[in-house]
Amino acid sequence: MISITSGELDAWLAAFLFPLARIWGLLAAAPVFNNAAQPRRIRLVASLAIALALAPALPPMPAIPAGSWLGFVILARELLIGLILGFALRIAFAAIDVAGELIGMQMSLSFAVFYDPQNAGQTPVLSEFLGLIVLLFYLAMNGHLLSLSVLAESFHLLPVSLAPFAGAGLASLLAWSATLFSAGLLLALPLITALLIANLAMGVLARVAPQLNIFAVGFPVTLMAGLAVLMFALPYFGVALETLFDQAFRAMAEVMRQAKPPAS
Repeated sequence: MISITSGELDAWLAAFLFPLARIWGLLAAAPVFNNAAQPRRIRLVASLAIALALAPALPPMPAIPAGSWLGFVILARELLIGLILGFALRIAFAAIDVAGELIGMQMSLSFAVFYDPQNAGQTPVLSEFLGLIVLLFYLAMNGHLLSLSVLAESFHLLPVSLAPFAGAGLASLLAWSATLFSAGLLLALPLITALLIANLAMGVLARVAPQLNIFAVGFPVTLMAGLAVLMFALPYFGVALETLFDQAFRAMAEVMRQAKPPAS
């Protein structure tokens, strides 16, 4: 007859529940996985499946029962780490939203908004359009699988333990968050430049022909120029997005390296 002691049961539960908290935190915060249209049950089942697949290859877990107070602290720590990883990846997608808002504002399309259930708020149409393109590119380059690969590597970079999350990890996350504005501006810069030239041309035209209603002519010209430049710029977005996502995955790994407490 097979007998299982309470210590063995605690060890098995710890080897499964501790990684599960970090995995669920990532799936709750990372793009694609945290889609509002995705039922929470599907997300939970995916977290369980990933935890079962990763558990045999992970480093040894601390000998702490998952139901104890110390186990609760570890679960909270792992959940926080997963949320931080998902937030670091989310910054790359937020940079695209910033680029879309800047472009839409220059194209006089900032008023064209609709309700986005993903963000639970009003989103510019152009930002949503670019967001869908980026999402398709992310899936095409197997970004969802790469994010899970970084998640698995994080257990080796920052093992499950009672060690506190070092402040250097948060500093690294804040440094990476600056990409939210710099990358968004760089992605929107070609269209902003082209639309600035169009606006300057319309200003010169208004001085040459004062009787011309510049407001009636300028809006369709700016809109058509912006759509034309966007059409020619979209084929070159792939290289820029590939670089951006590569930086995002590197930033996720760097946050885990910096978050590891220094050896005493």
